[in-house]
Amino acid sequence: MTRNFIALLLGASALTACAAGPDYKAPATPTTAAAPFIGAASPAVSAAAAQDRWWTLYNDPLLDSLVGDALAANTDLRVAVARIERARASLRGAKSDRLPQTSLGASAVRSRTSAAQSLPGIDRENTIYDGGLDISYEVDLFGRVKRGVEAARGDYAAAQADADGVRVAVIADTVRAYLDVTATAERLAVAQRTVDLLDQSVRITSARFDAGRSDRLDVIRVTTLREQQKAAIPALLADRDAALFRLATLTGRTPQDLPDTVRTAIRTPQLSQPIPVGDGQALLARRPDVRAAERRLAADTARIGVATADLYPRITLGGSVGTTALGGGNLFGGGPLNWVLGPLISWAFPNQEAIRARIGSAEADSAASLATFDGTVLQALEETERSLSAYSHAIERAQTLSAARDEAARAARISLARQREGQIDFLTVLDAQRTLASAEADLATATRAVSFAQVDLFRALGGGWGNRPA
Repeated sequence: MTRNFIALLLGASALTACAAGPDYKAPATPTTAAAPFIGAASPAVSAAAAQDRWWTLYNDPLLDSLVGDALAANTDLRVAVARIERARASLRGAKSDRLPQTSLGASAVRSRTSAAQSLPGIDRENTIYDGGLDISYEVDLFGRVKRGVEAARGDYAAAQADADGVRVAVIADTVRAYLDVTATAERLAVAQRTVDLLDQSVRITSARFDAGRSDRLDVIRVTTLREQQKAAIPALLADRDAALFRLATLTGRTPQDLPDTVRTAIRTPQLSQPIPVGDGQALLARRPDVRAAERRLAADTARIGVATADLYPRITLGGSVGTTALGGGNLFGGGPLNWVLGPLISWAFPNQEAIRARIGSAEADSAASLATFDGTVLQALEETERSLSAYSHAIERAQTLSAARDEAARAARISLARQREGQIDFLTVLDAQRTLASAEADLATATRAVSFAQVDLFRALGGGWGNRPA
């Protein structure tokens, strides 16, 4: 019996070559999607292949350490890894359908019948022992199981790509928060220098007033300007605290556990080379969201086959062997042994409208996944081009504001010198100092925007997911 059953299983396995539903083919992308980026002409970037560990281009050991902490302890990443494990478990479950299914059962029942139901001379009390082994195997003649495994494999790969996308976001957010900490520290330094300069102006103007060379209104005006500039400091301190707290959360820490080296960081790291961006073809191969969309399309295409297979008969080979005995002494004897062996065919026919409805639903899901993939490709290209443009123009703006700040500083120095010589009135000096304070603040903000634009570009390029934890 055993040899015959194994022969049936092997013969059935040979029939599982075909599979219902369409075979998956990777979708095509627009030809121009693989071309160099429009924004790659900027001298701030290069056409060299984008780097995976892009944050190391800042050459900042503290930043490298924070990114490592985020990859190890970030809670969003832990959720993503758990979802990978769930998808892996589903894949194992789908693969198990390709194997014979077995179940083992045993029972012991003690019973007593009433006198009215018992024949004379028959014991009214007895114990019935029952045990058995059931084996079944679905002959995957039309590929239902095969397509189910393909769908589960696509879901698993999509979950991995989703986790890679989370890594990209976590790394970018960590770098951005760190740059916000340091850039805000620099903005605070600028604000404090401006206040110190205005303090000096207040002292000079007050001395001139005491000497009768200036009037009280001049003192009031310069003091007002100093207080206005000083009022910006608390808001900047709040911004820096917010960036620190955000950085703590990203690295899996409470705000109190953030290292002092981070709290005292005041220098914003700078790139010493143009950002390598590669081309569109490399971008689409690297972006996790594009890979996830493609894998979901593969999974949904396979589910069409799962639904289509239900149009055809489902054949299951089954067998069972067991024993039932009164009393433990007879349990393993030859008499109580029983066995069953044979195929089972189930087929929803002729009313297959519900199955065809499921097929139509699966086909619609596949069409939606294809549209999602196409949209993800276009969005990836759009985000990258937009980030390239924003970065280039942020640099241009910062350079212009740097030149304006230099001119404003020169004008402030000249106006102070001329005021001491009595060549100009105080309002001209005050206006020059106000212009310098505004130029300093604008430049600090623009420099911060350049740093943020760098991170946005790196994020659009999709690097960082290759550093998966083991």
